[in-house]
Amino acid sequence: MVTNTIEREVVLRHPVERVWAALTTAEGLSRWFGSVAEIDLRPGGRAYFRWDDLGQESLATVDVVEAPHRFAFRWGIEGLPGEDAPRTLVEFTLEAVAEGTRLRLVESGFAQAAADVARTAHQANSQGWDAELGELRDYLDAAA
Repeated sequence: MVTNTIEREVVLRHPVERVWAALTTAEGLSRWFGSVAEIDLRPGGRAYFRWDDLGQESLATVDVVEAPHRFAFRWGIEGLPGEDAPRTLVEFTLEAVAEGTRLRLVESGFAQAAADVARTAHQANSQGWDAELGELRDYLDAAA
């Protein structure tokens, strides 16, 4: 059985606006999400991410921009090249809480791919999000 969704939730000790900027600006993203990031922050806009240490890059399409609480993009499933390949939806939801901001990440759509590809991509992205969200926390805490 292929798991279709990755879900993570973290509480960051920073205001929603600061977390939003880290998620939705090229400057913010390139500090924690890969080595280089470019983003056209509008529905239908393109985003580009590159991880020099992994030798990987990814193109995404911005799906939702509801500042400063909801941001989503679609990107290809690792192992499925091409513009026509199925894409997962990565959605960030931000909520102000007493401690700062609750960030909820949901990536869904893995089940569109063949079971072996979906399983591998799900596992890689699960580990990736654990690492990336840790880097987001470190970036925000260091800049505070």
